[in-house]
Amino acid sequence: MSFPDTMPPTRKLYQEDGYLVECEATITALHEKGVILDQSVFYCQGGGQPGDVGWLVGDNGHTVDVVDTVSDPVSGGQIHVIADIPQGLAVGQRVTARIDWDRRYRLMRMHSCMHMLCAVIDAPVTGGSVSDGRARLDFDMPTPPDKESLNTQLNEMILRDRPMAIRWITDEELESQPELVRTMSVNPPTGKGRVRLIDFDGIDLQPCGGTHVARSGEIGAVRISKIEKKGKQNRRVIVEFD
Repeated sequence: MSFPDTMPPTRKLYQEDGYLVECEATITALHEKGVILDQSVFYCQGGGQPGDVGWLVGDNGHTVDVVDTVSDPVSGGQIHVIADIPQGLAVGQRVTARIDWDRRYRLMRMHSCMHMLCAVIDAPVTGGSVSDGRARLDFDMPTPPDKESLNTQLNEMILRDRPMAIRWITDEELESQPELVRTMSVNPPTGKGRVRLIDFDGIDLQPCGGTHVARSGEIGAVRISKIEKKGKQNRRVIVEFD
């Protein structure tokens, strides 16, 4: 089974408030992997950040584990992946969607840390990924940075405790400001009329669909665990929580 092409998209509540832990929602479609909801606090895998895990709780109190959140490649619908779909789930059913907040918050902190790293290293980003407690960015730079110096600069940037704000611009505005796009390998999602920007005041401004902390100080202490050579000009910087 797959989602109908005409199905309305999931309202992504996390795009406006990454601190929402749960919401009430209605099942709008069933899929062999799980369910789609009319709105959700679950982050959908993308942009290097993993999808959220958590639970769907029915009106009768029955709880179903959500083991991942991904996009359906055909319709683009947001699938809340359920390993063993129980009998009784139905279109129109009301549920409470609740994320694993501790995991989400670690991902928020680490994803925000990658924005700090972008501000410290003045070079185009060729790739990256975020995982629980660890993340990496690849930079187009022929000479590797000094690990200890970079570690100090990154933590000093975090300790500036600058606020984060979410902004939206039109596709046309983004096209007229190509310097906002730091990633060489992945283009920001356009074609829907507007693009989401993450703005860490005085530190970093770029298009991003991920979840982030409200202030850079929430990231906490981190350490550069490794700097690897990945090709003639590609340098991979791996960061972990200290």
